[in-house]
Amino acid sequence: MYGAAEFSRDTDLAILASDDNLALLRTALRELQCRRIALPPFEQQYLLRGHAIHFRSFHPDAMHMRLDIMSVMRDVDSFDQLWERRERLGSDEANLYNVVSLPDLVQAKKTQRDKDWPMIRRLIEADYIRQEDPTLEQVRFWLLQSRTPEMIIELVQTYIQESELLSNVRKVLQFAGTEDKIAIEAELNKEEKEEREADRCYWEPLRKELEDIRHMDYATEEEV
Repeated sequence: MYGAAEFSRDTDLAILASDDNLALLRTALRELQCRRIALPPFEQQYLLRGHAIHFRSFHPDAMHMRLDIMSVMRDVDSFDQLWERRERLGSDEANLYNVVSLPDLVQAKKTQRDKDWPMIRRLIEADYIRQEDPTLEQVRFWLLQSRTPEMIIELVQTYIQESELLSNVRKVLQFAGTEDKIAIEAELNKEEKEEREADRCYWEPLRKELEDIRHMDYATEEEV
């Protein structure tokens, strides 16, 4: 939806994990003939601790579509804030979808998974190419999140004042003025490594919890 060339293999839902909302979600999942395909169980406590809950649809119109449901994500703001910043995308009023803002999506993609980092780069580049008259907020987003030396150098040369203001926030901007692509690439790799490690540390206790759940009497697949 944001213009990056990638086919979605599943649908990720960020939800408000309130009792009323989960009841509504259960109804929707039953209509989709969904089955839970992995641990943990579909319970509020696991969503609020940061787990994702995984389903597969067996409805004829969505056969085998996977749904990943989450409520709390590492270094991502609360649902209320995500909802406040959401984008509404679609072809017309009858087909509008509420999706997380691009900055929030990029933040959520900073994981240990190899496939997520090229996606971050493509998302940012697609946004940069698409904007003809960017806002100050968009410029700051590009400066803080761009993932290639070429784009960072171009941004720093184009938006000199903003890059100087943000150079203390993001070290890689300090190298861009020299056009030292090797130093920029090294700093980008360092950023990625630190995010991957932070994500690993975040998931370590959650993975341990999943191992404990496996020793309980929960089935690995169940009707909603």
